[in-house]
Order: sequence, then C-alpha cells, then structure tokens
Amino acid sequence: MAEFLFRDYVKKQGAEAEFEIASAATSTEEIGNPVHRGTRRILEELGISCAGKHARQMRKQDYEYYDYLIGMDQWNISNIMRIIRKDPEGKVFKFLDFSEHPRDIADPWYTGDFDTTYEDIREGCQSFWNYLRREGK
Repeated sequence: MAEFLFRDYVKKQGAEAEFEIASAATSTEEIGNPVHRGTRRILEELGISCAGKHARQMRKQDYEYYDYLIGMDQWNISNIMRIIRKDPEGKVFKFLDFSEHPRDIADPWYTGDFDTTYEDIREGCQSFWNYLRREGK
C-alpha cells in the first residue's frame, strides 16, 4: 500500500521524475502474490492502480541502489537488517519515524484493519515528503 500511496503523493506534488519508488517483501510468505484484496479495495476507492504488482523479495543489492529503505514496523526493520547486514549510510527507517508520532504501522494482513493502515501510511507519506523537502532532497 505504501508504495502506491507515496507514488501518488509524489505525483500530486509534481515531483515524480525525481523519485524511484518500489516495495519489496522482507519475508518470504507472500513472494509472487498480487496485492492483497483489502489493499486493492482502498487503492481502487482512491483511483490508484496496482495492476501487475506481485511481491518480490528484498535483496542485499537494494541497499546500494536505493537512498532509503523504509519498513512499516520493527519486525520489517529487523528483517531488512538481516538481509543487508549493516547500515553504514543510515538508510534504514520506519515510515513513521518521520512523523510527529513515531510508531509502528500495523500490518493489515494480520489485523484486517486496512483503513487504519491507510491512515497511518497517509501520515507517513506526508511526513516523509516534508522531511525530504526540509533536508533539500
């Protein structure tokens, strides 16, 4: 969900050419699966397409390729660190670390509450965008 919401947010800011936004699984349970129907429902209501997206596994090489590696919760961060081994450039963050109220974003696959997850991710998109602009990125 975060990939598509942040991509849409950046597009609405007129900055899509400045970003490459992608997502990858930090575990293996969903590899190859399409976007969950609960997420698709939210995105469809917002007019955002996720067509063709299938989960892929995060790779160690992603660290060199991307400027930021963002997890939704501490479990994701632990898995990211397991994959990349170290973070010498300080690229790993939880999404809501950039907000005024840092916290984990609950995984709706477990909670079934896609609406709350959407609200948290929306907050994360705005906060991360503001952080990037403050930092001149």
